[in-house]
Amino acid sequence: YPRQHAPQTHLSEFNLTEIEAMLGSYIKVLFVRDPFQRLISTFMRGMGSSPSFSSFVQDVLDSGQHNAPVAWKPLVSLCRPCLVRYDYVVMFGFLRQELGHLLRRAGLPVDSRLPEFTDTRVQGTYSWLSEQMFSELSLQQKKQLSHFYRWDLAAFPFSRSLLSD
Repeated sequence: YPRQHAPQTHLSEFNLTEIEAMLGSYIKVLFVRDPFQRLISTFMRGMGSSPSFSSFVQDVLDSGQHNAPVAWKPLVSLCRPCLVRYDYVVMFGFLRQELGHLLRRAGLPVDSRLPEFTDTRVQGTYSWLSEQMFSELSLQQKKQLSHFYRWDLAAFPFSRSLLSD
């Protein structure tokens, strides 16, 4: 977009005409991941002070959606997929398949030396880990998490999400 602005400028600081012009001039890609897997990843990286996954989940639920850190905030509230027309929505697990297509679409060279993505290889591990950690949660916590992420679950096809049940 031709207008000069600082890297820290938020989209909300522009008027509607400028926003539409900017968004129309970019290829918009949204990368999404199952919200329960995002929680596990956040917990495993130590981004909470809770000693157990169950207590971490309780901290997430107690924080509420509006006060939640970006690491576990629902994607719909971060990326506004109902307002922004994304050109591509790429699910975690399909990065390798989609990257070449995205690069070609953007007019960039598709290099044979693309990085090796581990997202497809770790899906089996995440399935096992998800089931183990899900079993640590109380029925009430499971229901509350499903409610917490209800809009993400409705907006994106997380067909294997444990929160969808």
